[in-house]
Amino acid sequence: MKCAIIMAGGKGTRMKSEQPKVMCEVLFEPMINHVISTVKKMGAEDICVITGYKHEIVENYVKSLDENIKTALQEPQLGTGHAVMQARDFIEKHKGDDIVVLNGDGPMIDAETLTKAYNYHKENNNSITLISAIVEDTNGIGHIKRDKNGKLERIIEHKDATEEEKKINESNAGFYWFNGNDLLYALDRITNNNAQNEYYITDSLEILISAGKNAGAYVVENADVTLGANDRRQLNILNTLMRERINTEHMINGVDIPCTDGVMIGKDVTIGNSTRILPNTIIIGKTTIGSGCTIGPNTYIDNSSIGDDVILDNCKITDSTVESGVDCGPFVKVRANSVLKKGVHIGNFVEVKNSIVGEGTKSAHLTYIGDSDVGSNVNFGCGTVTCNYDGKNKTRCKIGDGAFIGCNTNLIAPIEVGDMAYIAAGSTITNDIPSEALSIARAKQVNKEGWVARKKPYKNQK
Repeated sequence: MKCAIIMAGGKGTRMKSEQPKVMCEVLFEPMINHVISTVKKMGAEDICVITGYKHEIVENYVKSLDENIKTALQEPQLGTGHAVMQARDFIEKHKGDDIVVLNGDGPMIDAETLTKAYNYHKENNNSITLISAIVEDTNGIGHIKRDKNGKLERIIEHKDATEEEKKINESNAGFYWFNGNDLLYALDRITNNNAQNEYYITDSLEILISAGKNAGAYVVENADVTLGANDRRQLNILNTLMRERINTEHMINGVDIPCTDGVMIGKDVTIGNSTRILPNTIIIGKTTIGSGCTIGPNTYIDNSSIGDDVILDNCKITDSTVESGVDCGPFVKVRANSVLKKGVHIGNFVEVKNSIVGEGTKSAHLTYIGDSDVGSNVNFGCGTVTCNYDGKNKTRCKIGDGAFIGCNTNLIAPIEVGDMAYIAAGSTITNDIPSEALSIARAKQVNKEGWVARKKPYKNQK
């Protein structure tokens, strides 16, 4: 059985954030979310998150992701070894299993790398397997020291290294596979005899080697997967790398991104082939997009389902469903669990909120459809408003199939417009309209000749 311990107790002082470090975001999601998703994808059946600074924030967040995730509090924070010590009950429960220990601020780690390291761990019957990377910049890394035959000896923290040891460019990535029993053995023997007076999980390597246990290091092919962030500049680098990784995966799978400028796609987004994503488009959350769509430019989609052959031009779509063949934009907003059925056309400056819009319905411009159930093949004239809020309560409008809503119509909810009903432009509708009826609700026109000459209402009029 595979299990995971995620260290997430750091404050992240250099981030200058009021949030714990692991709550800083990469592609609009906290770093710890990326790590949790990765270990689940890798096959971890049980997860324990070690919290510390403002622990309630992290605890509440991870429970919102999965109520089965365990947490343990590290207070005070006395190093990585001390952090893992707080998970002793969890480790005791899984002492016969394999446990990966990793950092909550390492969002670039992927399931493939963890799985390859796990396979290496099992094939060599290791008690501990490190994940390491060959790096150019050795400043601040944990240096992996080997003997002349290449066998692991120990990990030396940069602050504790000699000048010669600081030149070692094999870096400890901060991810470790342990046999559960051997992890308990090492934790019982880790001390704080170092420059920082902290307990380092890295010391477990030397402890287990001294006990005659097998140890190894899986060296990653791409060092980017080991990167973390200590400040906002590094966080920006992670965003760029993650964005490029995800965009590349979609392009390989047949998604057309002719220019990647401003294109940001979340890790949980799925997109069908032959869909085109245009610049300055952001797609996040549990969003699915079908095939043959054109998304963008300047479009934002969050937690929504988009069908096939959809056009979204300068749109904001949140928590909604857009069925196949829909055409929206420019400057359209669809939100709050709305559904646009097949073939709907939504034009410029139209907002749809908490409404179902039936197949083939058209609203070309300047309309608000809120809290409404709209039938098929309805035509909304320019400037139509469903008046769904009376200052205290929100109520719904129901509009039947084939209805024609004239320009500048106000529908005062709750109201029902029958099938094929016809509303004259400029009407304010306060009562139900029967099917196939014409409804006119406007004052009689009155012309007062000579009024302007007498009253002189215009500025500078003589």
